[in-house]
Amino acid sequence: MEILSVNGKEYEIVQLLGKGKGGYSYLVTRDGKEYVLKQIHHEPCSYYQFGNKIQSEIDDYKRLSTIGIKMPLMLDVDLENERILKEYIHGNTIYDLVYEDKMKADYLEQIKEMCKLLYQAKTNIDYFPTNFVVEDGEIFYIDYECNDYMEAWNFENWGVKYWSKTPEFLRYVEEQLAAGIFDT
Repeated sequence: MEILSVNGKEYEIVQLLGKGKGGYSYLVTRDGKEYVLKQIHHEPCSYYQFGNKIQSEIDDYKRLSTIGIKMPLMLDVDLENERILKEYIHGNTIYDLVYEDKMKADYLEQIKEMCKLLYQAKTNIDYFPTNFVVEDGEIFYIDYECNDYMEAWNFENWGVKYWSKTPEFLRYVEEQLAAGIFDT
């Protein structure tokens, strides 16, 4: 049994959920409740520059909360160990739904509504489909990363390329399978 702690409270690791540009996310439990614990990493990323990752997560969470984006609650932050405890959103990712041909038009309508809020606030999020989970028919952005708005990185110009079985999506799937990352 592997354990990670957040500010002295221990959480049992159930499984690795994924690795992103800034950290590893684990499904963890404590007292019969499930959470997501994100461990910040400092591995190089050729296409993205970071400052203070843990402070960026906190600041981005506050910014997206103010905008009104549906996302998991940030429950605790361990600055010393660079760990964030989040609410666990149960459901499939948009990536999984696209891969399994289970996407619904309503999910695209929901992301477009989310974009209205974001664009009014001159903000972009990471629209890659692994960053969105559908729980009870509602889309949640499960990452906290956000940036100042740039048209090149908005949903219509970048994100939408991965929300259906486009050549870009299928190429990504092939790369992940070849690398042994996904076994879908």
